[in-house]
Amino acid sequence: MAFEEKRAWVMIVVSFGAYAIYVAIVLGRTGDGPLADVAYAGTLLWTIGGAIVAAIVANIAMAIAGGHGADRTDERDREINHVSERIGQSILVIGALAALVMSIAELRHFWIANAVYLAFVLSSVLSSFAKIMAYRKGGFQTW
Repeated sequence: MAFEEKRAWVMIVVSFGAYAIYVAIVLGRTGDGPLADVAYAGTLLWTIGGAIVAAIVANIAMAIAGGHGADRTDERDREINHVSERIGQSILVIGALAALVMSIAELRHFWIANAVYLAFVLSSVLSSFAKIMAYRKGGFQTW
């Protein structure tokens, strides 16, 4: 398995894991009140920060375990990364548009922040999934 494919798997696990922790904590705080009244900002920031740290630590550990030169990339790796990142960014654009519409509609900050966070998570997962599929299928279709 290529190093970049391993990194994609790490991103999927870390993204889903951090988001699942966030959702569990926020839903656990709801009680009898409305969901939008839950204190979410600190949890959101801590889970995002934790996900970033976890991804960095996992990538460093993979590079060390792989030995010297394990993280080398070639032209194929760069092309797969470029295309998969563009695929993931499409979800991010949709999420940004959703947040824009939500702010124009003057929805509560809770919903806007959660829409943006979900867009980041889905973008990361879609990009990583596209990268994994490209490695498994031998690259992307050239037009």
